[in-house]
Amino acid sequence: MSHVFPRVVTRTLPTAVSAEGAWIVDADGRRYLDGSGGAIVVGVGHGDASLIAAAEEQLRRTQYVHGTMFTTEAVEAYADDVARVLPLSDARVYPVTGGSEAVETALKMARAYHLARGDPGRVTVIARRSSYHGNTIGALDASGKESLRKPYTPWLGRFLHAPPAYEYRCENPAHPEGCGDWHAAELTRMIGSYGPETIAAFIAEPVAGATLGAAVPCEDYWSKIAEVCRAHGIVLIADEVMTGFGRTGRWFGIDAWSVRPDIVTAGKGTTSGYVPFGFAACTGELFDTIAPKGFVHGFTWSHHALGAAVAHATLRRLRDDGLVDRSRELGTALLGGLRQELETVEHVGDVRGAGTMIGIELVRDRETKEPFARERQITERIVAAAREGGLLLYSSTGHVGGRNGDLVMLGPPFTLTDDEAGLLVERTVAAVRSVA
Repeated sequence: MSHVFPRVVTRTLPTAVSAEGAWIVDADGRRYLDGSGGAIVVGVGHGDASLIAAAEEQLRRTQYVHGTMFTTEAVEAYADDVARVLPLSDARVYPVTGGSEAVETALKMARAYHLARGDPGRVTVIARRSSYHGNTIGALDASGKESLRKPYTPWLGRFLHAPPAYEYRCENPAHPEGCGDWHAAELTRMIGSYGPETIAAFIAEPVAGATLGAAVPCEDYWSKIAEVCRAHGIVLIADEVMTGFGRTGRWFGIDAWSVRPDIVTAGKGTTSGYVPFGFAACTGELFDTIAPKGFVHGFTWSHHALGAAVAHATLRRLRDDGLVDRSRELGTALLGGLRQELETVEHVGDVRGAGTMIGIELVRDRETKEPFARERQITERIVAAAREGGLLLYSSTGHVGGRNGDLVMLGPPFTLTDDEAGLLVERTVAAVRSVA
């Protein structure tokens, strides 16, 4: 009997014993092609010697020093280097241990900024329906996925949710015409209903991740949303936990629209999953406003040198080996191959994505986009078939009406070879076809 409280309580999991490149091996010797990078995390591949060496070197220098007592060379050097690629002016980086903590930090930064400006009435955050920002209470309240919120509903309800940027099922009655303007109008209406003086921040993923399966917004969505936020003095937060560090084929997802947010959150790809690490970064203007009044916030493990050292090694690997460009090129090939192979599969409604962040939406009826009933377990069956065929995919359900809807996602390491990319397409198509 195991004494572990597992993430998955409905089945017994295999034991991973080794990993190299795009492959994971279990205790029975089975090899799995990591088509999803875990939870869309692994960018530079498994077993990277430079990341492992960076961790070892840092642990020989310092192990734990508290962020209120010391800074470290690792944290300072990483912040200086990552600031060069962040879509922020004069970025200031607050290191934490993952995405949920990064979002909590960002929300508090927004609040601290308004307090420092003498605007204490700004307390409400607007996010989007069908979104995910983390599992801590503030991040979960911002998240708009009902199945994740439901058990904790009595603890939630402070934040608001605008329509999702979801082109496949766009709520704009005139879609595809004027979608950016429609979203901007909806956000403006919501702000007006509650009063601009009450709204602290707007937070969204540049490309919707796990909850909507790599849903890319319309071309002018982000420019229009940014205009609304600027007009009403609302802090704009780009949640780049999944989309950052090359996943969408650019350093950050928001770069595709040349929009400059006020705060960026990061996690997952910062260290390619090697050690827990993330950050919230704000502009110099926000920092200069907050600093004189102080920032009431902190975690025991924030500003940890080990995470910063491995994140720095990851940054160098992405930059020096051109892996951000590789993610874009690889994603183009994967998306093209999947669309071609799945074009005639009746239960595939949409194949979409950016870079190596790709989603496949399954539907019962292509014409009406009617989803399968949840009882059919379509996503679970595809993921199980893929695993049986030696492939790991990421899954999501419940995005249609809060209950139905089936998605599978790909997010492989950027180091995938062309042959492995072909195998990924082949095994994905076989798994999707298996539920016909």
